[in-house]
Amino acid sequence: MQIAIQSQLPGVRRAPRRLRLAALASAMALALACAFDAGAQAAPAATQPAGQQEYVPNVGQDGKDVIWVPTPQTLVDKMLDMAKVTPKDRLMDLGSGDGRTVITAAQRGLTAQGIEYNPDLVELSRRNAERAGVGDRATFVAADLFATDLSKADVITMFLLSTINEKLRPRLLELAPGTRVVSNTFRMGDWEPDAEETVTQDCSTYCTALLWIVPAKVQGKWDVDGQTLQLDQHYQKLSGKLGSVPISDARLNGAEIAFTVNGVRYTGLVNGRTMSGKASGRGSWSARRA
Repeated sequence: MQIAIQSQLPGVRRAPRRLRLAALASAMALALACAFDAGAQAAPAATQPAGQQEYVPNVGQDGKDVIWVPTPQTLVDKMLDMAKVTPKDRLMDLGSGDGRTVITAAQRGLTAQGIEYNPDLVELSRRNAERAGVGDRATFVAADLFATDLSKADVITMFLLSTINEKLRPRLLELAPGTRVVSNTFRMGDWEPDAEETVTQDCSTYCTALLWIVPAKVQGKWDVDGQTLQLDQHYQKLSGKLGSVPISDARLNGAEIAFTVNGVRYTGLVNGRTMSGKASGRGSWSARRA
């Protein structure tokens, strides 16, 4: 995975030189300390064509939208833990660099794909995956992350600047409710994360993982047993009224919805134009878009 420090996209300025140098210096230290899983290191090297030297990336090298700085392995593990990945998940890493996040996910049994603009890094990642014994589950594509279909991913990981995250945000919000998005360090504008954790072991910089869960779309009016439920939505946070009574403590967790009215806690699932669930002490409830 790599960090975006510069961009050719409109409105994204090249970061100050001092930021680039600081990132480069810290990343070099990390690169020496952070390596792949021990199993990956012990695996036999892939065969290289005779006379061809294997490509070795330089920490801080420029790319189309990014410079390459590897994510510390401890944070890779934390990001996957926060996303609660399972072997049933399909993961996509945007700006996959040397492939360590994709490879780590594949070692956990996931089907994982890296999107990387630099074809040399793509080939390096493929060799690393073969060495780690996960070449069948860890794949890499040379592509522009802004031109990539994200819809098949259950989990998306990235290490990009906040400005680039915000450019991706509209597309991320169109993904299926419950899709998990995890970023190293950089935020998503006014879309606040659902969780945030910082690692302190074997990590000295860029050590915070932020998790977002794509919320269902519930803005508008719903009919709940003859009463109007008006919901106003700001990402995963909700406000509104059931009849004339304001709701409180209301939010979404993917397709899961919860709110309180007159001391009654409503929990349920959103399924397109319908919702249904349980109301504490009152049994089942259901709603349909008005």
